Amino acid sequence: MDGFTLIAEPARRAIVDRLRLCEHDVGTLVSELQLSQPLVSKHLRVLRDAGVVDVEVAGKRRVYRLAERPLPDVMAWVEPYVERWNASFDRLAEALEDENEEER
Repeated sequence: MDGFTLIAEPARRAIVDRLRLCEHDVGTLVSELQLSQPLVSKHLRVLRDAGVVDVEVAGKRRVYRLAERPLPDVMAWVEPYVERWNASFDRLAEALEDENEEER
């Protein structure tokens, strides 16, 4: 399953958003997302199988975290836009700097 299909599902997108901030166990995700445990576990399994999340067994708990390089196809598609935006911000910063220097 490609990355776009994975994040098209709102619950999976919400899980990825939470794991972007910090690792979570299933129980915490169930509480935060207000979804059933079987549904959260199903989505985590899909994300794990796709390499988006990593899991670590800590006693009786399974702790999930975002993989080192999740959603590479999504990132590859987004990267040219980020580069373009960064170039625009760089030009804006230069223009503001030039304007400030002229005022001095």
